[in-house]
Amino acid sequence: MTSPAHEGQTFRGVGRLVAYANLVKLPHTVFALPFALVGVVLASRVTPVNATQLLWVVVAFTAARFVAMAFNRVVDRAIDARNPRTAMREIPRGVVGVREAWVAIVVMGALFVFAAARLNPLCLRLAPVALAWVCFYSLTKRFTHYAHLVLGLGLAIAPVGGYLAVTGAWSTPWWTLIALTVAVMSWVAGFDILYALADAEFDRREGLHSIPAALGVPRAITVSRVLHVLTVIALAVGLSAGGGRWLAAAAVAFAAALLRYEHRLVRADDLSKLDAAFFTMNGVISIGVFLFVLADRMFLA
Repeated sequence: MTSPAHEGQTFRGVGRLVAYANLVKLPHTVFALPFALVGVVLASRVTPVNATQLLWVVVAFTAARFVAMAFNRVVDRAIDARNPRTAMREIPRGVVGVREAWVAIVVMGALFVFAAARLNPLCLRLAPVALAWVCFYSLTKRFTHYAHLVLGLGLAIAPVGGYLAVTGAWSTPWWTLIALTVAVMSWVAGFDILYALADAEFDRREGLHSIPAALGVPRAITVSRVLHVLTVIALAVGLSAGGGRWLAAAAVAFAAALLRYEHRLVRADDLSKLDAAFFTMNGVISIGVFLFVLADRMFLA
């Protein structure tokens, strides 16, 4: 029998660092961390940012993401073992034990709370809510087709958290962070729907809920496209309200162009380029938007 293939974006090699990096899909950090830094950049228009704050933002984000991904791997371990695409993940293969993963989750959860406390009282108060939400996502595929939106909202915490970490208060105007939340939520939900296309049949057999399983591949792609149109609109509103100028507008145009290209890579009758559409394009979008926003702040302040 042929062994299941490794998923994309995994590191080859042995050792605990490699095992944990693959357990939490470390390369996927490229999706949300740049947006957390977008929040920091926008906050710098309100109050100065120092290196210590930036360090704790990165620590907090890294810890929260570790908790979310490791929790997902623990609660989904039986499902992953039955899915040929995910059967080689670290817990089903026995590379990382369940108890070991739980210990890591608790340690990283404590680190997240500590980092939040080092930022400001508001971040500390919100830390348990953030952790609860990012873990909640892992359960939603069992009862709702809208799990993609729950995941999107979990990653949308990133720009809000980055902003609050610096200012300790909500944005002015108030819709700045709302728009950025909608932008990131719809962006992530849209590409997560594309990612779920490959598992549509498996999800139906297992009684799991997803947009592709519920609507079929062609309609799911349409939903993803609609969500990504919303992404562009909300991103334009959020960056404009946050004080962005023409380089921030260029960030919106950049994201729109790459999202359009991403959807040209994926067709209902051809999912062969799904990995490029999911990881490569969205990683470039996230980093590119951050760099445009940073340049806008540095050179057009």
